[in-house]
Amino acid sequence: MNPDDPKKLIKGVRKQDRRLLSKTITLIESARPDHQQLARKIVDEVLPHTGKAIRLGITGVPGVGKSTFIESLGMSLVHSGHRVAVLAVDPSSSRSGGSVMADKTRMEKLAVEENAFIRPSPSGGTLGGVARKTRETMLVCEAAGFDVIIVETVGVGQSETTVASMVDFFLVLMLAGAGDELQGIKRGVLELADALAINKADGDNIKKAQKAAKIYTTALHMLQPASPNWDPPVLTCSALEMTGIAEIWQTVLKFHKQFTRSGELEHKRQKQALDWLWTLVEDELKQRFYNNPEIKQKLDRITRAVARGETAPTLAADKLLFFLDNQRSV
Repeated sequence: MNPDDPKKLIKGVRKQDRRLLSKTITLIESARPDHQQLARKIVDEVLPHTGKAIRLGITGVPGVGKSTFIESLGMSLVHSGHRVAVLAVDPSSSRSGGSVMADKTRMEKLAVEENAFIRPSPSGGTLGGVARKTRETMLVCEAAGFDVIIVETVGVGQSETTVASMVDFFLVLMLAGAGDELQGIKRGVLELADALAINKADGDNIKKAQKAAKIYTTALHMLQPASPNWDPPVLTCSALEMTGIAEIWQTVLKFHKQFTRSGELEHKRQKQALDWLWTLVEDELKQRFYNNPEIKQKLDRITRAVARGETAPTLAADKLLFFLDNQRSV
């Protein structure tokens, strides 16, 4: 890549050039050190043009109809004049092949909209690596003028916490009529939720959805709300029939307005940025530690000594962390 490329990409992103936006994201997703260096420069340059979008995280139990819901919401937003970017976080795609590469085919209508942009998560890598690329992609999309960023968790487990830590509003989609209504949802996910939505509330399922909504409302009341100014509501919707979608979006807007007015949104984003800073520092320190040639040389011998009970783990850790300083002082 020649030195002019970063400027060209930055200019393209700001001019909402989709081809150059895609090239920029591909650069962000690249594992090559020179590409990573360029990506960091680009993200830093566009940073003043970010922060104006509504960042919405969405998760849901298997079979909840997440893709249909996101497409229905996205279409509704696009038709209302919004520009929508859909990003996925999927740490499992490298192991299972995942379904993220099918996102564009599963959201056929939204994918062809001029004011929508769908980007699957990069396949391979750890959750931390995928999350880092998603965060940077989110900022670049904001700089490209997308005013609603939807971050979808495709994987399970820790990915929900990760997505919640990069968005303003976290929506959990649920199903009704699957036996025990609380089965399959972890307390931790409920604690992250800014709202719950019971999807597929249509046909014979409407009464079941209303019953489930009451059960989830009771469950949420038993938890300490994350903010004294917001009680997470439980809503019902049908992504297939496009009912309840507008109410969910109005809930997101109400939350955004309320938290902007109180200053909580700014504080939340500041905390997210600082948490992310220290996560990156810790990841880089760990990488440098294990890549240090002198550490590599000693690591095998020291770990074997610990395993055999010849050296205490505390002393071994001390040796690994401080032996370079000790060598310099000799």
